[in-house]
Amino acid sequence: MKVVAIASIKGGVGKTATAVNLAAEATRSGVRVLLWDLDPQGSATYLLRAEHRLVGGGAQPLVSGETKLAAEVRATGVEGLHVLPSDLSLRFLDRHLDAAGKPRRRLGKLLAPLEPAYDLVILDCPPGASLGIESALRATHLLLVPVVPTTLAMLTLAHLEELVAERSKGPRLLAHVSMLDRRKKLQRETAAQLGARSDVVEAVVPNTTAVERMGPERAPVRAFAPRSPATAAYEQLWQELTTHLW
Repeated sequence: MKVVAIASIKGGVGKTATAVNLAAEATRSGVRVLLWDLDPQGSATYLLRAEHRLVGGGAQPLVSGETKLAAEVRATGVEGLHVLPSDLSLRFLDRHLDAAGKPRRRLGKLLAPLEPAYDLVILDCPPGASLGIESALRATHLLLVPVVPTTLAMLTLAHLEELVAERSKGPRLLAHVSMLDRRKKLQRETAAQLGARSDVVEAVVPNTTAVERMGPERAPVRAFAPRSPATAAYEQLWQELTTHLW
């Protein structure tokens, strides 16, 4: 079972859109996928039409092991894709991880029993740098960072690179250009700079209305706009990641 964390210190970079669409594209290859929504906002949970509530009492019993992860998993409208929904109690995730002991190893330990059921787990991490992010990194084979081609977004990419570099056995870090507005010269130039880096994949997700429509449609882009440039970009992104995972 491979684990991919989708993370960014900066919010509003298309992180959840990447997580949901990447998960949906993986299922088309016959991969059994679990998306764990670790963001208390619950955007991925909403987009996949799951209830924004953990039925076992919230994050504390889940993190402590009193509630098993498998008991909280929900089916989605995408065949082969399950979701472990978010809950507002996840805003205290760092506190619960610390209380459970060995917090940086905790998420990996919780995921281990699910290995027979899934080929791929995608972690939709909350924005920021936190103990929860560090625990996700410990459990992760690959860290994928969506980067809007702006100066500040590139700065947050550098911060995540520093965080991974601090670990003796950190995951592979890859980035992809997200929400590119080709009408803006600065964004085109910044995207070209990113594209020249060895840790940035070729897939570029454009800033399109199709991605925005995920909210009212509550579905991955392919479900309602299969010919959209965004759909093609997420498909390419998945194909590129498979070479790093398997």
